[in-house]
Amino acid sequence: MTTDTHDSALTPDSPALLRKTDLTLARIHSLLAEQGIRPNEVQQQMLASHVKAMVWRSYSGESLPEVDLSLFDEISPLSLRLAEQVVAWLDKLAYEEAHLLSVHFEVAKENELSSVLNP
Repeated sequence: MTTDTHDSALTPDSPALLRKTDLTLARIHSLLAEQGIRPNEVQQQMLASHVKAMVWRSYSGESLPEVDLSLFDEISPLSLRLAEQVVAWLDKLAYEEAHLLSVHFEVAKENELSSVLNP
């Protein structure tokens, strides 16, 4: 990631990485809205925390712990596809990152279903 402050060591709270996080979140919310997926306030906070960590891993190269992909068998193809798109926006992220991110999308997708079933 090229930044204006490349001479100094970046941290997860560096302005350049926070801007990248905000831009990525704005793109995610647009992507989800196109699919009618609207995270509630708590889900937005959790998603923001995850995206901030993703942006940091993209910059730092820090790896994820081993992830058992079979734990994600019940994630819908739509949620996984959307998460794969987002992960492709950032450099140096592991494929497993999409599976972790897809959980946020899947849970938010259920908001619409539960509001239809329980008006």
